[in-house]
Amino acid sequence: MPLTRDESQRLCLDPDAGLPRLLEIMRRLRDPETGCPWDIEQDFDSIAPYSIEEAYEVADAIARRDWTDLEGELGDLLLQVVYHAEMGAERGLFDFDSVARTIADKMVARHPHVFGAESRDKTAAQQTRDWEAIKAAERAAAGEARSRVLDGVALGLPALMRAVKLQKRAARVGFDWPDTGDVLDKIAEETAELLEARDRLGPAEMEEEFGDLLFVMANLARHMKIDPEAALRAANDKFMRRFNTIEDRLEAEGRTPDQSDLAEMDSFWNDAKRVEKAAE
Repeated sequence: MPLTRDESQRLCLDPDAGLPRLLEIMRRLRDPETGCPWDIEQDFDSIAPYSIEEAYEVADAIARRDWTDLEGELGDLLLQVVYHAEMGAERGLFDFDSVARTIADKMVARHPHVFGAESRDKTAAQQTRDWEAIKAAERAAAGEARSRVLDGVALGLPALMRAVKLQKRAARVGFDWPDTGDVLDKIAEETAELLEARDRLGPAEMEEEFGDLLFVMANLARHMKIDPEAALRAANDKFMRRFNTIEDRLEAEGRTPDQSDLAEMDSFWNDAKRVEKAAE
């Protein structure tokens, strides 16, 4: 039963009301008559990019070991779930309770070694295989057509992350290089093809060959058990840190980067690099 205006106001202003408070706040924000004009205009498509962004901000807080910030970022991510659930309820598709029930049912069904009688004496790798087998059985029980090996890898993932997931799927059925050396050989081959495209072909061919090279680099990361997204984020952070050092040195002299040149900035970069290495 919907709350009265006074009941809703008390709940929304109660700092100890937990999840019911957040759900009611979202309902109020989306109210077509008294809600926030911006929130009322949103739909699944417009909110999806924010959901992705918030997930990355959670990962960033974890990488920085900023647990206070992580608390806030987890709240922002939870808000995205609440937002989508409220829009689903408005359309009669689903609501927050059904979302929570669906994932809870899935977790129980896919962990019979925890919630059922199946033995818990298994490795993490065996559990991964069992998880996939249970998923296949669920699809069969639901009457779904047989899925292909690469089906279900989300299109909305960042391209580098999606490349790794596609490669992992293919590797499960044996479509994979046996060792890292083969991947390095492929990188050399793709690099040569990219250079040929640059020298002899056009922009479309260069883009294609560049994509092939990135795809193989993602495969190398998988073989070396490196998270390519985390590695690239770290490289981005390092670039920012060292470039900021360049700016700081120039600012101390009353100059900006556009008043310097590549040779000087490169020298400052190398100084920053040496300082970092010495501190390790």
